[in-house]
Amino acid sequence: MARPRRAGLRPGERRLILILGDLLAAAGGAVLALALWGRFDYLVTEAGLGLLAFIQARAPWFVFLPLLWPIFLANLYDVHRAASWKETLRGVWIAGGLAATAYLAVYFLQEGSLARRGILYFLGATILLTLVWRLIYIRIFTAPAFLRRVLVVGAGEGGRTLMRVFNELWPKPFFLVGLIDDDREKQGTIIEGAHVLGDNSRMLDVVDQHAVSDIIVAIQGPMNGEMFQALLDAQQRGVEIARMPAVYEELLGRVPIRHLESDWMLRSFVDELRVSSFYLLLKRLVDVAGGVLGLLALAVVCGPVALAILLESGRPVLFRQTRLGQGGRVYSVVKFRTMRQDAESDGQAHWAKEGDPRTTRVGTLLRRMHLDEFPQFWNVLRGEMSLVGPRPERPELVAELEKSIPFYRARLLVQPGLSGWAQVNYGKGASLEGSADKLEYDLYYIKHRSLTIDAWIVLRTLGSVFGFRGV
Repeated sequence: MARPRRAGLRPGERRLILILGDLLAAAGGAVLALALWGRFDYLVTEAGLGLLAFIQARAPWFVFLPLLWPIFLANLYDVHRAASWKETLRGVWIAGGLAATAYLAVYFLQEGSLARRGILYFLGATILLTLVWRLIYIRIFTAPAFLRRVLVVGAGEGGRTLMRVFNELWPKPFFLVGLIDDDREKQGTIIEGAHVLGDNSRMLDVVDQHAVSDIIVAIQGPMNGEMFQALLDAQQRGVEIARMPAVYEELLGRVPIRHLESDWMLRSFVDELRVSSFYLLLKRLVDVAGGVLGLLALAVVCGPVALAILLESGRPVLFRQTRLGQGGRVYSVVKFRTMRQDAESDGQAHWAKEGDPRTTRVGTLLRRMHLDEFPQFWNVLRGEMSLVGPRPERPELVAELEKSIPFYRARLLVQPGLSGWAQVNYGKGASLEGSADKLEYDLYYIKHRSLTIDAWIVLRTLGSVFGFRGV
């Protein structure tokens, strides 16, 4: 007898639940702040007119604070990070620190007087309620009852890769029923911890017996007619069908470069890559504004940073490097020096690694705060770079990488950026393997780029800067 299918939560749906919960927590924090502000009597007056009068007279902007709170929590909307209590604690406290810093900046820059106790109460109450909500989310919404039930079709290399991804993720993104494959030698075996339950003739029985809600097709190459018909029959029974590359993207925010065919690349990066002129124009305007603000910030930090570099390791304070821009155009970037003067004494380009022994103590701090990149705001203003995009690479390393990594040169389809999707999700690729992983993130950004994802990257970069999580 077929078991009833239940609808689980997808990553995007989990993210929406997190945002709504954070908004409710912040709204509750605002109400508690008003009560603690010595104005509880306004909450109980007829029709709430007293409260409205108080807000209008003292802090009309107070009602908008809950809408800003999710912005400071940008780094916690990764569903895997949100499932970790340790990451949640760290992220919420960093968000509280960022919010307090932003408010203090406004407080001292404006001429009038702003609330002090009210904001203190708001942040305290909101942080507490957010932690309670996030604990509820971890205990309830990561439970098996909210997982979709998935059957994977194809136990070859594509299926194995998906199984490895599944095994590495926590919490589990779905409940895995097993694998289906027409290869008789694989049937009845266990591949990457998953059972191969049979061939295409068993698919509908497995779907009914295990209440399968989704089928992921991980077959690379041609598919026989019987398998195709079995998939159509499953779809007619309400099962959702998805391809392995699309699921890989959804789970990891990356493109599986080792499991793509040329027609997929052409469709994704030629036919579907076009973006609107409005997006390009607005992105350029944001880049110009960001470049000006960045250079103003550079003017503020330049003196102390230069002095620190000089005192520790002497001259030069700045150094210039050649990078590849959009379309392979060569340009120069200027950075604060973070390594010893003899870091590349042999004249060869070397990988910059995490914890690199060539990095000075001041350089380590500059990298963690991303201050070493501030001179590149000049490149942004000149139009050679954008605020958001794949990080620019040195020509020597690009020549080496494109020999070994499929589609590596595709990252040159867009302008390089000060920060990018790979940086906020992965960090530095200090090896051939690391660069391949970074490329998967870069291609995901190129394929999905929009003002929304650009804003998301900027917010997460700010969270990394103030959380000292730079590399």
